[in-house]
Amino acid sequence: MKSSRQDLGKGSVPKLVLGLAVPAMIAQFVNVLYSLIDRVYIGNIPGVGDLALAGVGVCGPIVTLLSSFGTLVGLGGSILMAIRMGEGNNATARKVLANCFLMLVGLSALLTAGFLICREPLLRCFGASDATFPYADTYLTIYTAGTFFALMAVGLNYFITCQGYSTVGMAAVLIGAVANIILDPVFIFALNMGVAGAAAATVLSQFLSCAFTAWFLFCKPPIRIGLCRPDFPLMFRVAGMGFPPFLILATDSIILIAMNAVLQYYGGPEQGDALIACATIVQSCMALITGPMLGISSGTQAILSYNYGACRSDRVRQAARCVLRMCLGFTVIMFVVFQLLAGQIVRIFTSDASLLELSAWGLRVFTLGIIPLAVQYARVDGLTALARTRTSLALSLFRKAGFVLLTLALPAFFGARAAFYAEPLADVISACVSGTVFVLVFEPQLARREFHAAEQLFRED
Repeated sequence: MKSSRQDLGKGSVPKLVLGLAVPAMIAQFVNVLYSLIDRVYIGNIPGVGDLALAGVGVCGPIVTLLSSFGTLVGLGGSILMAIRMGEGNNATARKVLANCFLMLVGLSALLTAGFLICREPLLRCFGASDATFPYADTYLTIYTAGTFFALMAVGLNYFITCQGYSTVGMAAVLIGAVANIILDPVFIFALNMGVAGAAAATVLSQFLSCAFTAWFLFCKPPIRIGLCRPDFPLMFRVAGMGFPPFLILATDSIILIAMNAVLQYYGGPEQGDALIACATIVQSCMALITGPMLGISSGTQAILSYNYGACRSDRVRQAARCVLRMCLGFTVIMFVVFQLLAGQIVRIFTSDASLLELSAWGLRVFTLGIIPLAVQYARVDGLTALARTRTSLALSLFRKAGFVLLTLALPAFFGARAAFYAEPLADVISACVSGTVFVLVFEPQLARREFHAAEQLFRED
């Protein structure tokens, strides 16, 4: 297979950002299609579509949490590896990749066992009713059995992109997504497997993506997967670097859990399942915004990290500006699309008139703050790329804590539907805070890096 590699330390920064961001956007968009396509087909299962959709929606937090562990290792390790590559220290870069591979293997085994054992109380806690539990239990059991493939496909892909092979990283995700699109209708409808077929198709698709990703990293790039003894201090550092983006994804699960529980509680027996089905549709559509935007902000982190390691502050500044502009441009377009076409978009999930009307309203509300959200993504991931993990972690926690508090508080005063306003309110507030913090710490961080590099060079002389 022929693959082009981009040199992160040379050439036009805007072209580099575009070259990494566009494939990463596409990869993340396609990655979102895994759950989106499942939910589209599940929502259209004759007779039980709405209940099955609500059941799979209850599984959403666990599915998100499982994949976020791949991001914890992959994004944290790839940032550290890119910095070492920028320093010209390829030996340590190889050691980082080898230890991250071991981390993914160990985490997949622990998570598979843990979630299979605890799935019933977790699903009940997360909002599964007697009517939706059978669908949720079936989907989660099969999906969790394929955790190894999911974590490897997500985690290892970052190490392809950070070496400049953005199109290969995109191809790895496309392989799985195309397979899922083909297999879903076959398993769900042709083989009459229903929800079990959706989960089986997803696991098989993730296996194909995982196999391609592992093959490439074992055989092709300059920094390949190798065997080594576990370096636990290095593993802890990788986890520390990857914790802020992991927290962003993992706390999405907490928000989904809180929202499902709140909607079930305040909606009651009459509206609870319908509101959860609505939230499932809305959150699936929202992922079409946050997924690609994460592709822009995280997919371009390698440029910031590499040039930060090489003490090229001018290129770091230019890349940070380009990333923010891309995020803002993308969210402006998506805001217009979702506000104008909400009814047509949710129609692909359901034909039920009342659920369609409710979901269109929920989607318009949920996306009111997506333009400010671009600032949050670009600035938090930018600070993570510069190894400011504590700062980015604090900003992530601030947004997620506000989101959860608003999700819990608003329905208590204004009814169950008010939970949908938590997203735009949290997005606007956190964007203001993150933008301000970034302005205050960005330049001092670059100055410190240049000072320490000059000091080290002086000592060597």
